[in-house]
Amino acid sequence: MLLDLARSRRILFVGGKGGVGKTSVSAALALAYARDGGRVLVVSTDPAHNLGHAWDRQLSDGLARVFTHEDGFVDAAEIDPQATIERHFATVAATMMRLLPDRLHASAQQHLDQAKSAPGSHESAVLERIAELVEISRDTHDLVIFDTAPSGHTLRLLSLPEKLTTWTETLLASRDRSERFAAAARSVVGTKDDEPSADAELRRTLIARRDRFELLRSLVTDSLATSFIVVSIAERLPVAESIDVVQQLTELGIDASSIVVNRRSPSDAGEVLADRRAREEEHLARLREAVGGIPITQIPLLAGDLAGADALSELAEHLVTAPEL
Repeated sequence: MLLDLARSRRILFVGGKGGVGKTSVSAALALAYARDGGRVLVVSTDPAHNLGHAWDRQLSDGLARVFTHEDGFVDAAEIDPQATIERHFATVAATMMRLLPDRLHASAQQHLDQAKSAPGSHESAVLERIAELVEISRDTHDLVIFDTAPSGHTLRLLSLPEKLTTWTETLLASRDRSERFAAAARSVVGTKDDEPSADAELRRTLIARRDRFELLRSLVTDSLATSFIVVSIAERLPVAESIDVVQQLTELGIDASSIVVNRRSPSDAGEVLADRRAREEEHLARLREAVGGIPITQIPLLAGDLAGADALSELAEHLVTAPEL
C-alpha cells in the first residue's frame, strides 16, 4: 500500500511520462500522509509547474502551508531554478569581488552573467535546491515528496549528484594544490602564511556544496530512505516509457518500489469504454511482465477537476485503499 511506503521512507520521487497525473498523485499522497499524522513537504521540480493548480493555491520557491489535519500537515513549494541560480551567483560574485582587484571586477561580472545561461546551469540549480530542501527539512518534516518533470529530464537530474560531487571534489583538490604552491612561495619570500578570509570563505562554500550533494547522493541510492513511484496510464507509449524508467532507475541504483496506473477506464459504462478497458488490460499485461514484482496500484478514471484538498481527497482514498497487483 502506498501509505505504508510513505510511512517507511524519507524521500519519495513521483515521476513518469508527461500528462499521466504525476502532480495529482503527489498531492493526493501528501494529503493522505498528512491525514495519517505525518508532516510532509511536497515539491515540484517540473519547469511547467502544476502543483499550485492541484492545491488551488499560488505557490513559489518558498514553503507554503496548503493543508493541515490535526498533527499532520502539507507544505508545498515549486522550485524556481532562476532564483536558485541568482542566489548562487550572487554569493560567487561577492566572493570574487573581494578576491580580485578593482580593475578586474567588470570582466569578472561579465563572465558570471554569461555562466548563468551556460548548459547545465538549470539542472544544477534544480538539484542544488532539491539538496537544500532535503537538508533543511530533516527536523521539520517526516517525508519529502518530489513531483518531478517528465521522465527524461528527471533521470538526467538523478544522475547528477555523483557527477557534481566528483566535480566539486576535483575543485577542492585543485585548490589544495594551489594553496600548497602559494604557501611554499610565501615561505621563500618571507610573507605571512595566513589564508585570506575571502579565500577561506570560498573553500567553506565548496565543502558545504560537496557535502550537500554527497548527502543527497547517499539518500537517493538508499532504498530504505528513498523510493521512486512511477505513474503511468494504460496506453502503449506511457507503458513503454514506464518500463524504460524502471530499467534506468535500476541502473542508477534507485529503488523503483511502486507503479501507479492512473485513469483506468470502467468496464461497465458502455461499449466504447468497455473496449478501451480491454485494450488497457493488454498494455497492463505487458507492464506486469516487464517490471517483475514491483507492486502496481490501479486508479479509476475520476470525474471532475482535481484541484483543491476536497477534490484530492477522492484520489487519496483510492491511493491508500486500492489493492496492489
